Amino acid sequence: MTSKPAPVTGMIVIGDEILSGRTADANLRYAAPRLAALGAPLAEARIVPDDIAVIVDAVHALRGRCAQVITSGGIGPTHDDKTAEAIGRAFDRPVERSAEAERRLRAHIPAGDINPARLKMADVPRGAALIDNPVSAAPGFQLENVYVMAGVPRIFQAMFDAVAPGFATGAPLVSRTVSAFVREGDLAAPLAALADAHRDVDFGSYPFHRDGRLGASIVARGRDVAAVDGAATAVAAMFTTLGGDPIRD
Repeated sequence: MTSKPAPVTGMIVIGDEILSGRTADANLRYAAPRLAALGAPLAEARIVPDDIAVIVDAVHALRGRCAQVITSGGIGPTHDDKTAEAIGRAFDRPVERSAEAERRLRAHIPAGDINPARLKMADVPRGAALIDNPVSAAPGFQLENVYVMAGVPRIFQAMFDAVAPGFATGAPLVSRTVSAFVREGDLAAPLAALADAHRDVDFGSYPFHRDGRLGASIVARGRDVAAVDGAATAVAAMFTTLGGDPIRD
């Protein structure tokens, strides 16, 4: 019997300001470790511009092969906030005013500050479920397995924390790190052999330079704690064989 693949998550970070370097993305950094701990690690993340066609392509690419897709950015009140329209197109649904979203906005925004731009944040694809925004009221939304959230980090984090318990998950992804002053070029062959012997664990090699010396940190990742621990022990033994003094984090 063939087992189903473990649930994974895709993420789409939307915004010209991210691609230009004007704004540093904080949402991917926030989401990734939490998704791993939940058992729905990131399988792929894309940073895309405020371009409807590109957003649609990214949604189509990820939503079929990931248990869930989360997006950040592009649901504000200005002309370059195009995410709601893009998600509507991806699902072939019209974007329309949500009475409940408008109610939330009107309850939060002083009457004298209500204008068409702010009410634009109440427009969502037909049939979408709202994602609560306890920070500034303007909701995100969910359509099937796609969760659309704000780009402002504080708001994204609140939305993420609200919806993450509902994600499809498996066993949490765990990792162990072992470091030593051994050069990557010297450990490449034995590490490849080690990876072949521990096929249920993923290995990553990350070189560093400290105190004038070259070294590497090997990270073992997987969903089986015993297998990951065993792999980390094997990495430590490899470092010792190569003349290093392994340090386990």
